[in-house]
Amino acid sequence: MALEKLNGVELPAAADMHVHLRDGDMTKLVIPTIRRGGVNTVFVMPNLVPPITTVHHALDYKERLQALEPNVTFLMSLYLHPNISPETVIEAKQKGVTGIKSYPHGVTTHSDHGVMSYEPFFPVFAEMERQDMVLNLHGELPPSVGEDVTVLNAEEAFLPTLLDLHKRFPKLRIILEHCTSAAALKAVQSCGPTVAATITAHHLFMIVDDWAGDPHCFCKPVAKLPSDRRALLKAVVSGDSKFFFGTDSAPHPATSKRGEKFAAGVFTQPHAVGLVIDALEMGIETGVLTADDVTEEKLANFLSHYGRSFYKVADERNERIILSKPAKPIEEILKTEDGKIEVVPFRRGRMSWDAIWK
Repeated sequence: MALEKLNGVELPAAADMHVHLRDGDMTKLVIPTIRRGGVNTVFVMPNLVPPITTVHHALDYKERLQALEPNVTFLMSLYLHPNISPETVIEAKQKGVTGIKSYPHGVTTHSDHGVMSYEPFFPVFAEMERQDMVLNLHGELPPSVGEDVTVLNAEEAFLPTLLDLHKRFPKLRIILEHCTSAAALKAVQSCGPTVAATITAHHLFMIVDDWAGDPHCFCKPVAKLPSDRRALLKAVVSGDSKFFFGTDSAPHPATSKRGEKFAAGVFTQPHAVGLVIDALEMGIETGVLTADDVTEEKLANFLSHYGRSFYKVADERNERIILSKPAKPIEEILKTEDGKIEVVPFRRGRMSWDAIWK
């Protein structure tokens, strides 16, 4: 094993700064998998049906999540929507809501209420800057035949928007979510310290060929080229505090992953930390990284410290996990007790590292 040295290594519990926990029975299925993955803090996405556009809705959702798993810290967000006003931002800050998530209109799951233009939200962003709240950007432009924007270049086409928002609101903390390209990483690095990015586990594995042949690997933004994957792997072990962990774990019923139009989302939550180690091991085996690139300090920073620091969230639980080399394969499917909902995990049937609670 390329990373045998990590077997038995102790790390701080991971902070996953991008998760989809859904609602209803799906939530009950997914919630127990958070700690299974070595995570005790999550930033929760607001794209429910209907989307979370009020502070009351966010707090009600948080209460239901905490009732299911009191040993996880849930950081809540609002969905950027015309209903969001500067007054909403002030209320959200006072009530402990962490951020506001922007989805481009129609790009991904439950984004029908997404943003058509950012200019109407400038007063909201100005208040977020004053209140020190986080703006989370799904960084893609909607597909456009006339502009030659497709799933393959939608992220890169969005980057001028990121740079413009940062220029207009230089003190606003902005996260470019789930980076998939070398160009996105470079854009984030070109910005000041108030701009950061999350990197998922699944994008460390995949290129376009993977999702083109497997609907369970299809997500937005889509995985790109081998050169982009190499850049992401190097970013994880770069020691650059602008890059930290956010799985974008997005469970869908297996039935919605079949048919002519399948849902966008990859489910990684049960093996969140383990999959990152798996991907780094793959990077070493393919010559992208060396074993010396992967250190205990860099893993702790990427998986836990950098995200908490950017979000200004203390690790009050002070819990630890222990890495354990692969002993069993990832399950083929997860299902509710009544069998009505089935979800297929990423890299089903493959061996994966474990994160064991100390």
